Amino acid sequence: MKNRNLLLAVFVCLFAVAMYAADNPNMGTWKLNEAKSKIPAGAPKNTTVVYSADGDNVKVTTDGVDGKGQPAQSEWVGKFDGKDYPVTGGAAGTTRSYKVINERKMELSNKVNGKENLRGTIEVAKDGKSRTVELEDVGSGEKKMKSKGVYDKQ
Repeated sequence: MKNRNLLLAVFVCLFAVAMYAADNPNMGTWKLNEAKSKIPAGAPKNTTVVYSADGDNVKVTTDGVDGKGQPAQSEWVGKFDGKDYPVTGGAAGTTRSYKVINERKMELSNKVNGKENLRGTIEVAKDGKSRTVELEDVGSGEKKMKSKGVYDKQ
């Protein structure tokens, strides 16, 4: 009987996460609209971002170019709970957190070896067809960069 209750509890939790992911407007594939974006030269840019369910987590996969124009890809798996989760494909020791502000807006923070180097917001338009990602370099370098990427839902 205890195993049956445990199995039912696990199923209910997974179902709840799946329903949250399905209702989250960020889920799906997003392509950068360069004409509407303001990304400075020398700044990295994600040309495609995919949000998908991964068990009871969310998986965010990015494809784009680094600051030198070389292909770059990263993957993050975690929850939108404001906690740091590792990023693969980035610099060693990189973590990222996403925190839900409201149904259409999230904050993100990127850290390398525990020190924040990038922060920003992600906001999905009311119609769900586009989203705006505003990022600010908060690393120790003197040249602080800000960028604004506009993405169209595919």
